Amino acid sequence: MFAIVNIKGNQYKVQENQKVFVPKLKEDVGAKVTFDDVLMFSADENTFEVGAPKLSKIIEATVLDHVKDDKVVVFKKKRRKGYKVRRGHRQNYTQISIDKIS
Repeated sequence: MFAIVNIKGNQYKVQENQKVFVPKLKEDVGAKVTFDDVLMFSADENTFEVGAPKLSKIIEATVLDHVKDDKVVVFKKKRRKGYKVRRGHRQNYTQISIDKIS
């Protein structure tokens, strides 16, 4: 059983008892969250329910942790001008555990 859900503008294929990294949510660690923007649901490999635009299913999850991604280095240089800029960025993510798809 799996579902495709839209979380903060990104689509994720989720199953029960799966851990997923999603863009940072404002909920605290240990809080229960629900997502109702389910785009597709499959109970087995042969049957599919596709929403137009979404289904009346709910995904319940638990917030496990707030983490940062690996650093992405942005380096700019113009030759023969002495211009060099080095900047880094770390994206914030929230790790959630999918508890129930109903």
